[in-house]
Amino acid sequence: MGSAVTVALPGMGAEFGVSAVVLGWITTAFLLASAAFLLPMGRLADLKGRKKVFLAGVIVFGAASALAGLAPRAGWLIAARVLQGAGGAMMFGTNIAILVSVFPPEERGRVLGINTAAVYIGLSLGPFVGGLLTQHLGWRSIFLMNVPIAILLGWLVVSRLKVEPSGTGGGAFDLAGSLVYGVSLVSFIGGMTRLGSSAGAALATAGALGLALFIAWESRIAHPVLDVRLFRGNRPFLLSNGAALVNYSATAGSAFLLSLYLQYLKGMSPRGAGTVMLVQPVVQAVISPWAGRLSDRIQPRYVASLGMVLTSAGLFTLAWLDDTTPLPVVVAGLVLLGTGFGLFSSPNTNAIMSSVRRQQLGVASAMAGTMRMTGQMLSMGVVMVVISVFMGQGAVTPELHGPFIGALRVSYCLLGAICAAGVVMSFSRGDVRRSGMPSG
Repeated sequence: MGSAVTVALPGMGAEFGVSAVVLGWITTAFLLASAAFLLPMGRLADLKGRKKVFLAGVIVFGAASALAGLAPRAGWLIAARVLQGAGGAMMFGTNIAILVSVFPPEERGRVLGINTAAVYIGLSLGPFVGGLLTQHLGWRSIFLMNVPIAILLGWLVVSRLKVEPSGTGGGAFDLAGSLVYGVSLVSFIGGMTRLGSSAGAALATAGALGLALFIAWESRIAHPVLDVRLFRGNRPFLLSNGAALVNYSATAGSAFLLSLYLQYLKGMSPRGAGTVMLVQPVVQAVISPWAGRLSDRIQPRYVASLGMVLTSAGLFTLAWLDDTTPLPVVVAGLVLLGTGFGLFSSPNTNAIMSSVRRQQLGVASAMAGTMRMTGQMLSMGVVMVVISVFMGQGAVTPELHGPFIGALRVSYCLLGAICAAGVVMSFSRGDVRRSGMPSG
């Protein structure tokens, strides 16, 4: 879904007549909603049962996809993407916990590697299938095809998924904390995408203060959405989540930039652009299972840190793009990104899930997903701010190709620097024990 929508953005822009910044919000709205709902949905799954929350997510996601496919204007589409994000959070906040809970600690890396490969196979199919559908059936078909898929998945969950029948945790659901968290996070990220204005800076500041209030609140109540004690004295958990936040902050905006570059500057069709962008997730899908198994044998921090080094190298490679860059250079950058991210993802998730006790797996799964989604939003925020500085609110027309190249290069340099800085955090996280608790 994510990679297919990225390829279809120019088609949406042509139909609705909106700027590149508005197109960015079609991607960002989904990420915002996902991040805002992930932590509350992870907690709710601990209380009510992971299977129930996962199934509810499938239903919401399918309904939102139908609404997105019928959108008469950009505002409607963005609203449907928000609803999609809420449904996605119900699935993202429970899937890793469901997997890890039914496998022993010494097999977590292998299982997470297979799961990560499945994600990347989907990402691999996304650009090609999305480009094909957009070119022949229009961008709306990308959303509408999710409806029968959701129906099939819902049937599989009901009939085949065998997990705990009821909630695994006690206590009440912290609705007030969830609302403060969601509103604050949306305000912070929304402000970050408009830092060039005083209103954007004020919104980001208010969001940051709200998040600080949330953390203070959560440390004082009996049944918090987020148990902040997880971060105290648990260096592997803290820094593994930090590494995930940094890595996704450095990489998520890359696909958005590259899709616009290939179609607007290189003149490729949606299908052609999707085929080129297929390189990165294919490499990730090949590398991830092996990297996951490797993190069962050696400490995950070594594998994940090497992945961040290669990811940074890939981003800096793409920082040299212009309208005359040969296609093999683009492919080389994507190969580096795919290799780096394949080495990072499943070992880092293995480190997160191995740093907590078994009864905390739901919260750890939701936190890992929150770091992923928040990082993706921050990445899109960086890219959108740079684009707005270089291009204003204008669409990517031939007259603005020069400013777009400038925005692309600055964005990739910033993203590469962010990733390079995160290598230190990744390597210094410390070791984890296979029993599921951190060492030291």
